[in-house]
Amino acid sequence: MQEIKNVGLLGGGVIGGGWAARFLINGKNVTLYDPAPDAEAKVREVLDNALTAYHRLTLAPVALRGELKVVSSVAEAVADADFIQESAPEREDLKRSLLAEASRAAGPDVVIASSSSGLLPSRIQADCVNPERVIIGHPFNPVYLLPLVETLGGVKTEDQSLETAEAIYRSVGMHPLRVRHEIEGYISDRLQEALWREALHMINDGVATTDEIDEAVIYGPGLRWAFMGTCLTFHLAGGEAGMRHMLHQFGPALELPWTKLEAPELTDELIEKMVTQTEAQAGDTPIRALERLRDNCLISLMQGLRGQDYAAGHTLRQYEELLYEVSHGAAMTEESDLSQPLRLHQAQVLPEWVDYNGHMTESRYLQVFGDASDALFRFLGIDKSYHADGFSYYTVESHLRHLREIEEEAPLYTTTQLLAMDDKRMQVFHSIYDGRNDRLLATAEQMLLHVDTGAGRACPARSDILANVERIWAAQQSLPKPDGAGRAIGQGMN
Repeated sequence: MQEIKNVGLLGGGVIGGGWAARFLINGKNVTLYDPAPDAEAKVREVLDNALTAYHRLTLAPVALRGELKVVSSVAEAVADADFIQESAPEREDLKRSLLAEASRAAGPDVVIASSSSGLLPSRIQADCVNPERVIIGHPFNPVYLLPLVETLGGVKTEDQSLETAEAIYRSVGMHPLRVRHEIEGYISDRLQEALWREALHMINDGVATTDEIDEAVIYGPGLRWAFMGTCLTFHLAGGEAGMRHMLHQFGPALELPWTKLEAPELTDELIEKMVTQTEAQAGDTPIRALERLRDNCLISLMQGLRGQDYAAGHTLRQYEELLYEVSHGAAMTEESDLSQPLRLHQAQVLPEWVDYNGHMTESRYLQVFGDASDALFRFLGIDKSYHADGFSYYTVESHLRHLREIEEEAPLYTTTQLLAMDDKRMQVFHSIYDGRNDRLLATAEQMLLHVDTGAGRACPARSDILANVERIWAAQQSLPKPDGAGRAIGQGMN
């Protein structure tokens, strides 16, 4: 995939703001068109929430690396775009007009995606120039956190346009799901709509309140749906015989009048019930606070799934690999200067990194040093394919020195010196410096052991990795021993 640098966004509401945050955090410059006078202020509010969420979601380095520009016309928004995402209100005439205008002003090969949640792509691409590059890219709120994006094309869409968009979505940490047939509502919204209709019927008939319906999902099937969905969950319900037994045992219930497929009429009375009951659920909690609570719960669930490398957790793990690759740069080349301690990692002390004294907590020192080791591994050429083959360096011993307090928002960078090595081990000395004045803040001496993770024992590093370690050692072994290297805890005490 050709790397994209500039994204044109049409619409800066809840969905458009979420897209802006996801692209900006992933280093894409965003040019946004939205006629609302407060569009930029609202997008920046969403961006603040997104940055807070990403810092909690992953230990991989996260920063606002793209630039946001708000413009006054569709043409300005798409003129220099490498990719376009439209997120206007769900009206066919509006989307059709916007996409047509964008297609006339954008480059002829730039893919244009609509965030539509149910419209047919063949209809909204009908007036476009080069309609073969127009697709649906339907995300889910909050766009900056939830990885799913449904993709589908119209009758004139080329497969290459879908493939290009899907590669772009993956590069910003998303999970594209191709909808193979053009159908209104796509897949996920049809499923959500069925549940929504049943909820409306039960509320309309006085069977349950909005709070009771939400509890029925939150404490039961919703937890299973988060990682197994409906079909695999029901397969397990059949025991050893799986889905066949489940359908044989519970299939007859489908003929019972349990559900009502048609939605009830949205009368004023039903609307008032819905509004009153959901407002009671929310209580006095402001909408932004509820959004942060939602984000925190999603983060906890996704992090738990990451430990299993499953479902949304697998997507998160893959995305973290991309974040580390971007943050820690390219691997060693013939032109790399190895004669001085290597400066491979930088960070900033985030608000959640500090303790009650306003200084960075002990665990975050270790996190920064761990990131410095990770940057060294990537510099050596150790990537996800190396790990997939079952090899990695493990930290088996560390000695940290906290030399100065580090306050919130302080910019940091690390240096790494190789003190000793053999085919299985590296002894390294990391230093943390203040990025504003180069003052030394902390050091860590570590022993790193190369391991065959499948066999569970130490083994020599692969020949190309070992050759890179030897290059660094050859360049650095004449450097003076850093102050504090080899120091023991309590050294100097009587």
